[in-house]
Amino acid sequence: MIAKSKSIPLLTAGGTRNHVHLLLALPTTMTLSKAIQDLKAHTSRWMKEQLPLFIWQEGYGAFGVSESQRQAVSAYIAAQEEHHQKWTFEQEFLTLVRKAGIEPDVEHLFG
Repeated sequence: MIAKSKSIPLLTAGGTRNHVHLLLALPTTMTLSKAIQDLKAHTSRWMKEQLPLFIWQEGYGAFGVSESQRQAVSAYIAAQEEHHQKWTFEQEFLTLVRKAGIEPDVEHLFG
């Protein structure tokens, strides 16, 4: 509902207790940082009603997805519980970053 109210098409959402994956069709008139800012700000209030100790992490990771990979990414997001029985969030994120051709600064990445 929040994404829709902000005119951000949310294609798929999923995650686990310590992170969330969103597949968005980012409008051409909106920056990624503005979309994330809006989504975090407007979900914080609702989340704190559900989980009083909830806080969003400071940063975020974002990856572009081609139309030909949309279905595979949606399936990946839907299978997060199963996926994280084998991989931790940190292992997963490092793998995604490296697949994108980026060598992360691991000491500063997770705080």
